[in-house]
Amino acid sequence: MTELISSVATFDVRFPTSRHRDGSDAMNPFPDYSAAYVVLRTTGGAEGHGLIFTVGRGTEVQVAAVRTLADLIVGASVDEIVADPGALARRLIGDSQIRWLGPEKGVVHMAAGGIVNAVWDLAARRAGKPLWKLLADLTPEQVVAQVDFRYLRDALTEEEALALLRAAVPGRAERERLLRAEGYPAYTTTPGWLGYDDDKLTRLCQEAVEDGYDLIKLKVGADLDDDVRRMALARKAVGPEVRLAVDANQIWGVPEAIGWMNALRGFDPYWIEEPTSPDDILGHAAVRRAVAPIKVATGEHVHNAVMFKQLLQAGAVDVVQIDACRVGGVNENLAILLLAAKHGVPVCPHAGGVGLCELVQHLAMFDFVAVSGSWEDRAIEYVDHLHEHFVDPVRVERGRYRAPTAPGMSGQLLADSLDAYRFPDGPEWAVADDAVAAATA
Repeated sequence: MTELISSVATFDVRFPTSRHRDGSDAMNPFPDYSAAYVVLRTTGGAEGHGLIFTVGRGTEVQVAAVRTLADLIVGASVDEIVADPGALARRLIGDSQIRWLGPEKGVVHMAAGGIVNAVWDLAARRAGKPLWKLLADLTPEQVVAQVDFRYLRDALTEEEALALLRAAVPGRAERERLLRAEGYPAYTTTPGWLGYDDDKLTRLCQEAVEDGYDLIKLKVGADLDDDVRRMALARKAVGPEVRLAVDANQIWGVPEAIGWMNALRGFDPYWIEEPTSPDDILGHAAVRRAVAPIKVATGEHVHNAVMFKQLLQAGAVDVVQIDACRVGGVNENLAILLLAAKHGVPVCPHAGGVGLCELVQHLAMFDFVAVSGSWEDRAIEYVDHLHEHFVDPVRVERGRYRAPTAPGMSGQLLADSLDAYRFPDGPEWAVADDAVAAATA
C-alpha cells in the first residue's frame, strides 16, 4: 500500500533560560528559549522531526500556525513529498488564503519552514544519510529544481545557479573528506550574553580561547559605558589576535548604530550584527559605509530570500547569516546560499537557541561541499547549552563542528525532555517561578 503522511503533531516546548540570563541581549533581556516542535508521522511508522525556534511567550501562536498548515500535508504520499520537497514548500507557502497572513514572512512562513524541515529530515532518514550528505549528493540540476526562482531572477537565474553548482562538482569528494576529517569552523557566543557579570565574561572568554575558538561574539547595545568596559575586558582576556564580533540585536536606529560603533572602534570589532531593524535594507547599507572596515552581518530575522537578495544587491552586508527556522525551510535556505555564492559574500549561520546549531550545521556543510566550496571567513555560531536535550546533538571539538553521521537533520528531541519541558503542563513548569514571572512581566 502507498505510504502516506498520517499526522502532523506539534508541541509547545519551553526551557527556562531566563533564570540564569542565558541568551540575554539588548532586545531580549529575559528569553526563555523555546520551540514549536513538529513531528510528521507516516502510515508506515516513520517520522520526520522539525522545530521553529521561539523565545517564550507566543510559542502557542507558532504551534497554532503549524496546525493550520497541517491539513495541506496530511494524506500526502510519502514517496512524492520526499522526492520533491520543493513542490510541498511551494504549496505550503503559496496557499492562496493562508499566504495573506504573510506573505512569506512571520509566523505562517516559519510554520511552513518547520514542516518543510521535517520533510527533509524524513527524506534523509529514509535515505540513511545525514541531511548535509543527502543534499551534497544531489546533482546540480536536482538542487536547482528545489529552488523557487520567481522573485530572484533579477539577481540569480537558474542558469547562473547551475553554473555555480557545476563549478563546484570537481572538488566535492576532497571537500567532503576534509569536512569529515577536520570539521567545520565554529565561533562562540557563550561568553557574551548581556546578563553575565564581568567575572563570568572574562572567564568564559579565556576558556573559549583555550577551547580553540578564534572568533568570539559579545552582545552590546544596552549601555555604551558598559559596552566599553566589557569590550575592554574581553579584549584583554583574549589578546589582540582573536577576533571579537558584536551583536546589537536590532536595538539601534541608523545614526545611533554608527555613533555607537565608532565608540567601540578602538577594540577592533570584527563585525556588527543586526545594527538596526532587520527590515531596513538601506539602513544597513548606510551603516556599512560609515563603519567600514568593521563588517556588517545580518540575517537571523530576515524574512525570506527576497530580502537577502536586496541586502546583497544594495551592498548592505558583508556577512550573510542564515537561520534554519526563520525562512521557509531548507528549500529557501538553498536559494539564499546560492545568492550569497553568486555575490561572493561569506555565510556564517546564526545558531544557539533550541536546536538551531543542530539544524543549521547541515546547511553550512552542504554549502562547503557543493556550493561555495570554501570555509574561508566562514563559521557556524555555537552556544553551549540545551544540546543535551537532542537525540543527535552537535559535537564541537577545538572550535570546529564535527560532521553529523546519523541519518536526518538532527532536530529530534529526547522523549524525556519533551515531557519535562512541555508548556504549560510539563514538570519543569508545574511550579510557578514567581521571581522570574515578576522579572519578565
